[in-house]
Amino acid sequence: MRNTTQSDQLFARAKELLPGGVNSPVRAFKSVGGDPFFAKRAYGAMIEDVDGNAYIDYVGSWGPMIAGHAHPQVLQAVSETIADGLSFGTPNPLEVTMAEEITRLVPSCEVVRMVNSGTEATLSAIRLARGATGRSKIVKFSGCYHGHGDSFLVKAGSGVLTLGLPNSPGVPAALSELTLTLDYNDFDQAQELFDEYGDDIAAVIIEPVVGNANCILPKPGYHQHLRDLCTKHDALLIFDEVMTGFRVSLGGAQELFGITPDLSTFGKIIGGGMPVGAYGGRRDLMKQIAPAGPIYQAGTLSGNPVAMAAGLATLKLIQRPGFHSELLDKTNYLCDGLEQAAKDANIAFHTTRVPAMFGLYFREGPVESFADALQSDAARYGRFFHVMLDQGVFLAPSAFEAAFMSIEHSKDLLDQTIAAARAAFASLQSA
Repeated sequence: MRNTTQSDQLFARAKELLPGGVNSPVRAFKSVGGDPFFAKRAYGAMIEDVDGNAYIDYVGSWGPMIAGHAHPQVLQAVSETIADGLSFGTPNPLEVTMAEEITRLVPSCEVVRMVNSGTEATLSAIRLARGATGRSKIVKFSGCYHGHGDSFLVKAGSGVLTLGLPNSPGVPAALSELTLTLDYNDFDQAQELFDEYGDDIAAVIIEPVVGNANCILPKPGYHQHLRDLCTKHDALLIFDEVMTGFRVSLGGAQELFGITPDLSTFGKIIGGGMPVGAYGGRRDLMKQIAPAGPIYQAGTLSGNPVAMAAGLATLKLIQRPGFHSELLDKTNYLCDGLEQAAKDANIAFHTTRVPAMFGLYFREGPVESFADALQSDAARYGRFFHVMLDQGVFLAPSAFEAAFMSIEHSKDLLDQTIAAARAAFASLQSA
């Protein structure tokens, strides 16, 4: 068994000072049981806790660490930047370079605005959509999570789902009434909703690959169906690419699926592990943001030079030819190996995957909707999680969170993970 003495002591202190002992709900391990470990350092595809236990990491700081932890080029960029100061409160050159990179890599983003988190990005995109269209209603999808903004905490995923809070107290009823919810991948339902409310809808916001109800892929043609409905009814299509942006392909999910949204939101990878967010889209929409236009949005630390330096270094690393195809090969190798191990143990198990992002479900496939995801055996996942952790593999501490691959996950580490899974599946047979 792992030694957890120092982590246990830290968590006892934290519970007296932080809500639930954590600064983000899923970190508390409530979905899987037990207490969290406290990290000391991370390197490559590994993370090490304060008690000296090392784990193969498939959380990756929830997505940013696509190039691996503590990459020398990222650390060097940060080190060089902090020597000149941490924050200026006035424009700096790196935020201009970041805007140039995003608009080059994601053609639908003609103009971008940097913010400090994915939540800020999605909130700002929704405000822009409402201001630009003069409409109030937004459409989201069951199981999708777009941050903790009031308008989004209606049938949300991620930690809200993990804690059993599909509708959060503190969200005014009037705001929730402006949020219409659809089932992901249901073509007819989307058509019927637009037939009834189309003239009142400001925007549809969607995770193009759902990463907050584990990992759900779109059916062929589904995003195009939404694109067509939005175009017909003069509503805006917003792709929340905080997770998928620059991960599932260099141009994000919109490049992978060949869809052009009106607005997009980003985070994670463009900060290289530092707090960051961005939203962008058509020039005629983005020019309505202050000070160019009347829709107000501001942020003291937006475009922070240290975050820009880390993000730019990361973006440079992932533009190496073959980078994303290599990630896809690694993801397929691992998921195929896990499925075979489960099959050999006669355990109902299914994986979903896109390059560098995958989902694990304790049920037979397919998994195409939030309702499908809920049929996964969350209790069995919790037992699997802890056996894997004891064997040095760190998976998401929730049955409803996607897992992430980095370029630093070697074949040897993937084989170690599959071997650990074989032992974990065997323990589930006897449980």
